[in-house]
This record gives sequence, C-alpha cells and structure tokens, in this order.
Amino acid sequence: MTKHVGIFEAKTQLSALVDAVEKGEDIVITRHGKPVARLTRPEDRHSPEAVAQRRKAIAELREMARKRGLRATHEEIKSWIEEGRR
Repeated sequence: MTKHVGIFEAKTQLSALVDAVEKGEDIVITRHGKPVARLTRPEDRHSPEAVAQRRKAIAELREMARKRGLRATHEEIKSWIEEGRR
C-alpha cells in the first residue's frame, strides 16, 4: 500500500515513516500536492515485480510512440532528459 504525505509531515515524522517502510509500506512525499520523492525498502526496487513493472511501462511507451509515428534516437532522448534536469 502506498501512503502520500506532504513534505512538512515527512520532515517532522521521518522516524515514523521509516518504521512504516520497514514494515513494507511505500511512502510518496508530495510538495504542493505533486509527488517529488518516494521512500521504499532498498530491496523492493530490484524485486522481480518492480523490474517487470518497469519493463511493461517501457514497452507501453514504445508502443504508444510507434503508433503515433514518433521516432527519436537514444542520444536525442538522453539530450531531452538532460534539458529537463536544468
């Protein structure tokens, strides 16, 4: 189960949130209602389910781009990501 908390609550209740994560809960931290970070157990990120979910999302994005006729090289995509980080 995923719990959403505001950044102020996360700051003041970090210890309790970490306890919840240790018990298996995911915590999404929001700022002005928008997700900005996630607290999760380290091993969860590499679980077979998490990897499968990411692969499925990538496949869905590729299919959507193909249907719309969007074509971009790997280098173009990396460039767009870097631009978005500025």
